[in-house]
Amino acid sequence: MFETKDFAVVILNWNGKALLEKFLPSVLKYSQDATIYVADNASTDNSVAFVSEEFPTVKIIKNSQNGGYAKGYNDALKSVKEPLLCLLNSDIEVTENWLQPILKEFKTNKNTAIIQPKILDYKNKTHFEYAGAAGGFLDKFGYPYCRGRIFDSIEEDKGQYNNTSTIFWSSGACLFIRNVVFKELGGFDESYFAHMEEIDLCWRAFNKNYKSKYVGASTVYHVGGATLSNTNSKKTYLNFRNSLFTLVKNTDSNVFIKTIIRMKLDAVAALRFLLQFKLQHFFAILKAHFSFYKNLRRILKQRKQLPKRPNYYECNSIVWSYFIKKRRTF
Repeated sequence: MFETKDFAVVILNWNGKALLEKFLPSVLKYSQDATIYVADNASTDNSVAFVSEEFPTVKIIKNSQNGGYAKGYNDALKSVKEPLLCLLNSDIEVTENWLQPILKEFKTNKNTAIIQPKILDYKNKTHFEYAGAAGGFLDKFGYPYCRGRIFDSIEEDKGQYNNTSTIFWSSGACLFIRNVVFKELGGFDESYFAHMEEIDLCWRAFNKNYKSKYVGASTVYHVGGATLSNTNSKKTYLNFRNSLFTLVKNTDSNVFIKTIIRMKLDAVAALRFLLQFKLQHFFAILKAHFSFYKNLRRILKQRKQLPKRPNYYECNSIVWSYFIKKRRTF
C-alpha cells in the first residue's frame, strides 16, 4: 500500500533561480517524507548551484539540453524510481496536507492513473487559475476548457468544486501520475516541446481505460505564465498546433470532419486576432496550421498505432456555448 514516501515531486527548471528561491521552501515544508527533485533543463544561470547549496536534501537531475516540458520530463523521469510522480511547475506554492488527499485517491482506486489538485491563482487567491483550475475537459473538436475556467472567464472559488470527480485531462502545472503508467504510455510526445502535451498524455491514458481525477481537497497556488505568458505569440502557436496534433492522434471517429471544422474555427480565432490588431497572434495561428500540414504524415502514423475508445464530451462545442450562447461557467 502506498505511503507519502512513495511520492517523487519533480520540479522542472530552466533558469528559474528566483522561482525556486520563492516556492521551493513550501514544497519542502509540506511534503514530508516525499523525495523532492529539481530536474534542470541545461540552465545557464546558477540555479543548480543555488539549490545544491541552499536545499541540500533536494536531488538534482541534470538534463543535457533544454528540450522543453515534454523532453525535459521524459529525460528526467528515466532515473526516478518512486511509484507516484508529481510533475510540479517551479511557480507553484503548495499547501499543508496537499499530498494526503492525492495519496488516498491512489490507494482507494486502482484505475485512477492521473490526478490534479485544485489550482488557484497565486496572484488572486480567491479565484481559480487559468492553467487547469478544477480539472480539464475537451469538446468534440479538441478545444480544452476547465471547471472554473472557460476561455478567459475565471470563476471565484466558493467551494463549488471541492469534490473528487472524474475529469478528462489534468493540468501539467501540477500533475500526479503513477510511474508505471507514465512509462507504459511512453511519456510525453516530445514533438510538442511545451503546451498541450499533458492533454495528449491524458487522452492516451483515457484510450487505455485509465481514469484522470480531480481531487478538490488538495490545493496549490499557481503564478502562471512564468515560462510563456498568455500574451506571448509563441504560446498561441504551440497551443493551436499541438491541439491539432492531439485531436488527430487520439479522437475515436470522424477525424477528417472534426479536423476540418476545427480548422475553420481556428480561422475564426485568427480573424478575431486580426480585427483586434494582434498581428503576432494572427500569424502564429497561420504558422501553427502550416506546421500541422508539415507533420500530418507523422501524426497519422501515430494515430494508427494508438488505441481508441469513444470519447466522453461534456459539451459538443465550447466555442458555440461560450461565444454564441454566452455560457460562462461549467
